[in-house]
Amino acid sequence: MGRPEFLRQREVPGHPKANRIDLSRVLVDVARQAGRDLDRVSKQSRNDGIKDAPLDDTIIKDVAQTIEDGKTPITVRYDVVNTNRNIGTKLSGRIAKRHNGNHVIPNGTIDVQLQGSAGQSLGTFLCGGIRLTLTGEANDYVGKGMCGGEIIVKAPKVRGFKPAENAIIGNTVMYGATGGRLFANGRAGERFCVRNSGGVAVVEGVGDHGCEYMTDGLVVILGPTGKNFGAGMSGGAAYIYDNLEHMELMLNDEMVNIVPFDDPEDVDNIRALIEQHLELTESEMAAEILADWPTAVARFVKVAPKKDVAATARLQELGKIRKPVVAK
Repeated sequence: MGRPEFLRQREVPGHPKANRIDLSRVLVDVARQAGRDLDRVSKQSRNDGIKDAPLDDTIIKDVAQTIEDGKTPITVRYDVVNTNRNIGTKLSGRIAKRHNGNHVIPNGTIDVQLQGSAGQSLGTFLCGGIRLTLTGEANDYVGKGMCGGEIIVKAPKVRGFKPAENAIIGNTVMYGATGGRLFANGRAGERFCVRNSGGVAVVEGVGDHGCEYMTDGLVVILGPTGKNFGAGMSGGAAYIYDNLEHMELMLNDEMVNIVPFDDPEDVDNIRALIEQHLELTESEMAAEILADWPTAVARFVKVAPKKDVAATARLQELGKIRKPVVAK
């Protein structure tokens, strides 16, 4: 730190772009320019703590009446930045403690409208009765461990990009969720819905290792997936709007299969979820799919566990099956 005399820009043979990068402002000797000696190492012992109270403390005060009676509808609005972490977690704890349960308050009774870039763990351990609507983007761990409620993440109306081609939420979304719903007007990062055990999600693309170790729940992906999809998946189902050839390449088929998407009830349920996604996020991708639904249905790929593998795993868990001992 602070010793630019030991640094030089390296030339990359045959790489015109790299050699045109100007690093002069990075390599400048600040002390010499200032005409005085400057400390090259930290001389001040510091460990900045959290100065502001969590946003949930403000939310809890603003919705205190609804927490108490469990029925008065209320809408509150806040601007957020990426240091606002775990939004909705403490609020969920207060509700669960007051009402001794998760699904006591009707869905959407506490409507929290957020604007900006939310920090990690938006809606972690979210419980029933809460709807978090974020216009902007969110970091990793959205909906981690959620057991109820709704999380809606949508792009701003004025934008210079296509939401379906860009990430709007980070990695490890809905990790270990046991309930609740997520609607994201854009793509998610890697390890989407890992160990999902009952949550419902609609997104517009995911990264690698999607639905890894998933045991229950329902996932609709209106776009491409990354590699190793469905690794260790033993329950639930995923519906992907992608061509069959690409999905076969991305799938980890050790425990899952691509199965027919032709059951009328199945098709109706997925259409209803996409309609709800459109209503809540104003998704251009959802609107495009619904506008030509008969054609779109043919592009959906359903991924579900192999029945024999799932049954065997369950029986092994119950101790009914033992691996044979091979005599030497």
